Amino acid sequence: MSTVVLPAAKRNQIRVLVASSDPVFRRLFKQRSIDAHEIVEEALSGAHALSRLESIAFDVFVLDRHLPDLDSQEVAELARCRFAGLEVRLIDSRAAVETISAELRASSAPIMPIPPAPPAATEAEPAIDDLSPLPGMVGKARGMQQVYRLARLVAPRDTTVLVTGETGTGKEIVARAIHDLSPRAQNPLVVVNSAAIPESLLEAELFGHSRGAFTGAVQTRVGRIHMAHGGTLFLDEIGDLPLSMQAKLLRFLQDGEVQRLGSSEVFRVDVRVICATNVNLLDFVKQRLFRQDLYYRVAVFPIELPPLRERTEDIGPLAGRFLADLCRKAGVPDKRLSASSIAFLRQAQWPGNVRELQHAVERAFILASEETQLHVEHFSR
Repeated sequence: MSTVVLPAAKRNQIRVLVASSDPVFRRLFKQRSIDAHEIVEEALSGAHALSRLESIAFDVFVLDRHLPDLDSQEVAELARCRFAGLEVRLIDSRAAVETISAELRASSAPIMPIPPAPPAATEAEPAIDDLSPLPGMVGKARGMQQVYRLARLVAPRDTTVLVTGETGTGKEIVARAIHDLSPRAQNPLVVVNSAAIPESLLEAELFGHSRGAFTGAVQTRVGRIHMAHGGTLFLDEIGDLPLSMQAKLLRFLQDGEVQRLGSSEVFRVDVRVICATNVNLLDFVKQRLFRQDLYYRVAVFPIELPPLRERTEDIGPLAGRFLADLCRKAGVPDKRLSASSIAFLRQAQWPGNVRELQHAVERAFILASEETQLHVEHFSR
């Protein structure tokens, strides 16, 4: 592998952020830069790096191709788009460790020993397995622990979030949790399902309209964006936005201003935006179904929800929570899931994910009638 070459200093010192989960690589890279007029700071993951970039002006971003959380190519693209003038370099930390070690040996510089890793709480955020579920969520699968960590990391900021995942994985619950954990929690969370509103009405719904703006507009109406002032706007199924509305949404995200349909008056609003989609927006960009500039505006901080089939250890606790809720609402004594029914549920593929599991438990609850335990036959009928 060729040596990493950083750009010439723009000032007396260059501020460099190196992002990698490999402490050996981070330590060697930092040691290599001691005499190079560089201030090197560290990030332990893609999400941690994006957070650092938001708060500190860096000149160079050295990004490990092997990130523990996000796709390195997407992190690089987001960083280039969001932080003008930032030099972004992708590097393979596994090969770089040997290269940098060889450089240091050739220069007769002593290679500093790698100290034991400090406790996770002092290095960055809490250890991934120590995180409790987000409000309204259940499960301890590793994929979900990652969701909890990223959501808590981004919640205190106004950063735009893109929640991705298959239908029924709980994207709106994540959006609500981010809002509830944010400083905006006391202000509105306004939900807009882009797929549920006819294209002809979508602009008026989002931006509002003046009296007489179109047939049936008998009075002036505030749009959903304006309603979310001081709070959060959750745009669900953003991939279904027509191209004409994508341009208008991009303008709002850039300027923070809304103009009602049929009016020349412009209002400035303070809104944090969270988007969700069950499609691959980058594929939509390639097919010219989704604007590339809008993609980079909404995908500043992506959070991907795993499908239920990849978190089978959570199926039992989820089903148990749904069953307990049903018993409480019906005012009946608690019912239980038999061991065989839990095993049966864990073997299913659940294409509808958590929502499908919830409906299956509700149906079984009804079929069980007066029985105190739900069995396989209640789910397989």
